[in-house]
Parts: sequence; structure tokens; C-alpha cells
Amino acid sequence: MLSHSAIDVLSKAEEGPLNQEEATELMADCSTEMLVAAAGRVGNIKSGGIITYSRKVFINLVNLCRDTCTYCTYKKELMDPLLSMLNPSQVLAIAEQGKNLRCTEALFVTGERPEQKYPEARTWLQSHGCASTVEYIDQMSRLVLQKTGLLPHTNAGSLTKKEMNMLQDTNVSLGVMLETSSERLTEKGMPHEDAPSKNPKVRIKTLESAGELRIPMTTGILVGIGETPEELVDSLFVIRKIHEKYGHIQEVIMQNFAPKPETGMSSAPAASFDYFLRAVALSRLVMAGMNIQVPPNLSPEIFGQFIDAGINDWGGISPVTIDHVNPEFPWPSIGSIKAVTEERGKQLRARLAVYPEFLKGGFITSERLQNYINLVADESGLVRESYLR
Repeated sequence: MLSHSAIDVLSKAEEGPLNQEEATELMADCSTEMLVAAAGRVGNIKSGGIITYSRKVFINLVNLCRDTCTYCTYKKELMDPLLSMLNPSQVLAIAEQGKNLRCTEALFVTGERPEQKYPEARTWLQSHGCASTVEYIDQMSRLVLQKTGLLPHTNAGSLTKKEMNMLQDTNVSLGVMLETSSERLTEKGMPHEDAPSKNPKVRIKTLESAGELRIPMTTGILVGIGETPEELVDSLFVIRKIHEKYGHIQEVIMQNFAPKPETGMSSAPAASFDYFLRAVALSRLVMAGMNIQVPPNLSPEIFGQFIDAGINDWGGISPVTIDHVNPEFPWPSIGSIKAVTEERGKQLRARLAVYPEFLKGGFITSERLQNYINLVADESGLVRESYLR
């Protein structure tokens, strides 16, 4: 039975920001039904009746990686038939397919600094006139932007301030998943033992440096990889505190862990639906005014319930390319997402790789980027409906 204290906290959650102790109490004591209902009411205020998504192509630039995470199938080795090391013509071909299907985002994804581990990666980069993966991302971002007008968004793991400053002229936003604030998960036998870039201090430094540069950032949490509920709550507050300081976290992805074959965590249990739903609802109550996203392909039969728990975005959906990070989970069609969204009484709208509220306030400093944004954005900052026809 819900304690009087938890009832009071739940009531407060709809009126003002929770503190960490209160959020921990709700995660421990509040029923899922009440937590979801409260989050749904707060989410209705944030969404204004609109749930957004970004129509994208997923450009898997290079999937070698210096890190090894025990749940990952994205990383490949040199002799793997699914190794990806795309040349400029391959990159452009993917982007042009997306342009033809009215995409607006080019999502560049790479492994973490593969040139530090693989001499072959260094040679490949040098063949394109680059000394680092980030330099090649910048080169390919310029190519795609110039030739197709698709707006680049890069997720290349932890980046330095200098590297992000380089990408700021060609990328409307950047992304790095915090995943967890728990350093315990970097210890021996834990998921991030062999992934130095997943140390929370490294990820937090990247997010803070982006804030100093006023770059719109996507981040998020991977739920169910062995964190405690208290560590989950702490992760939410780490993100909230960074955003309160810099105001640049454009979205928070809540992603549920699902075990994958031939990984170190292949026999680990998936995040239970109830636990994940509670985590999503709590994220809305902790970050009432921020954009909360759940990828629909990771919960294909039940993703509509996350609208009830207060989310306002479905993330990037591609009519062209697979989800290279989660290839086991195909994208639902945009038509089916629209139908599910409307069943919940909401309208589905396409957004850019930068959210409307970040088109102002000095977040887009590149005149080049602003010109391309103006070609596809309406007065609200979402994608013009006429562009999608």
C-alpha cells in the first residue's frame, strides 16, 4: 500500500521538480499505475498533443571500436562480413536514398576511436586524408550536407571539446549516451569493464564540454544492464543537473536492455517491462520540461504505452536503413507509428535532428546549417508538411 509520504511526493511531482530522495522513494514505493498516470499528465503538458520523430538515414561509418561492452553487437572485427568502413561514394548513396524518401537527418554512427586500436583503421582514415575518425565524420558531414541537404547528427561516443567544436559547423546536434552514472558498472565482471569511454566521468565531461559550446545534445540511459533502482535515479539526476547548468540537453533517450546472442550478457535477463515503464515514467517526473524519447523498435508490440508514461518523441526512424546498433529490432513503419500515436489521442509530426526550441538562443551558430534548416522547417521549427509529400 502506498505510504502517505509517497502520495505527497507524487502530488508534488505534478507541481514542481522532485529532489533525488523523493524520486528514489517513488521508484521504490509508488505503484506502476499511479506513477504512469502522473507522468502521463505531466507529459501531456510537455507534448501539447504532438509526438515527434526524426525521419533519418543511419550511416554506419565505421563499426570498429576500441571498447568492448558485454551487451554490444554493434562492434565488429576486421574479418567480420558485417564490418563497415564506408567510402564517400557509399556514404553519399545512402544519403541520396534518404533524400528521395523525404528524410531530413543523416545520423553518423561510429565505434569509439577505432584508430587507437586498429592500424588498419588508421590506414583507411589516412587514405581519405584524415588523421582521426572525427576528421572523417566532419568531411562526410560536409559532403552529405552540400549534396543532399540532409542535416547531420553524429554519435561517435565520447568526444573532446576541440572535436565537438570541429563538428559544430556541420552538425546540427551531437549525441552521447550516458547509459549510467554508476562507476560500479565499470568494475571487474561488469558490463563496462573493458569500455574505458563508458566511464561516467568521461561521458559527463563530453556532455559538459558540449554545454560550454552550446551544442544541442542527445543523451540517455540504458535501463536494465545491472544498475540498482537507486543508480537509475542518480543517472536521471546527473542528466538533469547538467541541463540545469547549460540548458543544452535536447532529448533524453530511455532505452531498455535486451540480451543479444553471442555477447557476454546473452543470458542476462532483459529489462522487465514493468521496471522499464516505471523508469520512463519517473524520467518524465524528474525532467518535466525536457524531451523524453523511447525507441519504438525495442518494444514493438507495446510502444504506445510509453505515451501514457509521458514521452513526447519516438526518435529517429528510417525508411531506408536498419538500426545498426540494434539490428535484431526492425523499425516499425512510420504509418504504424502514426496509427499508434493517434490511438492515444496525439498527432505525429516529423522534426529535424535539432528540436524546435534549440533553433533559437544561439545553439545553431553556423550560417550554412541555418540556411539548410530554413529549407525544410516550418514556422514552428518542425518539418514542413509539404516537404513530406
